[in-house]
Amino acid sequence: MDDPAVQALFLPFLDGTLAAPAKLLWLRARNGQGLQQFRSLFPASAIVAEQGFRPFADALPVSGIEISASAGGRYDAVLILPPRQRDEARALLARALDQVTAGGLVVASVANNEGARAIEGDLVQLAGAVTTLSKHKCRVFWLRADATRIDAALAQQWSDFDAPRAIADGRFFSRPGLFAWDRIDTASALLAAHLPADLAGVGADLGAGYGYLADEVLRRCPQVGALDLYEAEARALALAERNLAATAAARATPAILNYHWHDVVRGLPRRYDFIVTNPPFHQGRADQPELGRGFIRAAAQALAPNGRLLLVANRHLAYEQELQRLFTQTRVLADAQGFKVIQAQGTRA
Repeated sequence: MDDPAVQALFLPFLDGTLAAPAKLLWLRARNGQGLQQFRSLFPASAIVAEQGFRPFADALPVSGIEISASAGGRYDAVLILPPRQRDEARALLARALDQVTAGGLVVASVANNEGARAIEGDLVQLAGAVTTLSKHKCRVFWLRADATRIDAALAQQWSDFDAPRAIADGRFFSRPGLFAWDRIDTASALLAAHLPADLAGVGADLGAGYGYLADEVLRRCPQVGALDLYEAEARALALAERNLAATAAARATPAILNYHWHDVVRGLPRRYDFIVTNPPFHQGRADQPELGRGFIRAAAQALAPNGRLLLVANRHLAYEQELQRLFTQTRVLADAQGFKVIQAQGTRA
């Protein structure tokens, strides 16, 4: 895989600048060039790789690497691929210093166009001077943890950045780094406003995020008896389970809720009477409409013969051709604020 930040992260170890530690934690681990060569420096049990985004977790070679959605303990080195979102990245730096042993290595790699200098400056502010190497249009920087140089108060403040926060007047809990983490997304709100009240039976929410759309289904559609939430980001899925508990308990008719840490484009394991989704259409800085088309294909394969898909998307995204190829009926329910809500029904053989 072409991932320059991953390739740069390994360089200090592969060129001998840094010795391989006895055991390391790799936060936000991703597959990329140089991984197999890097792996050869360690015994089978030496690397714990944490990745909460399911497509990246699935892409990691599992042989010899322990993959976790949330890893605890302390390590001789902590490697980080910080995300773009600043609060989330700062919390990750604070966590690395918390989980590295005294004198252990903290090594981070960031693409230049993803805020490399700013995140490097954050680590300096938090724990002192770093050594820096520039390669592959990225910056890789590292230091050895020294308790006398770590700003403990700042580390605690930044660690708290990742704690769940109340949003939408306390209706939901969310956290930095999730999609539309600090608000109710306009597109999802438009879809919620046009949910058919007669939705019934067993449904699914694809790309459920912190649970807003699923919550609206439970509130607006009393005949829904079960709802499966599919979300690729484990940090979001945990919050969705927390956020929906009160709504589910308050319903006159109970609903069965299931939560799946899952990459939707790989397909769904069962049939549904209806599916709602605000599918992703970008990864990093790049628009990738094929992601949304993958969600549509997964929905078409999982819906009952006359099941309904309720989809919201940016107006400029041309999903209609894929919808018409897979469904016998498509209808625009709303077109406002730059978004469109589409209902598709009657899956083709």
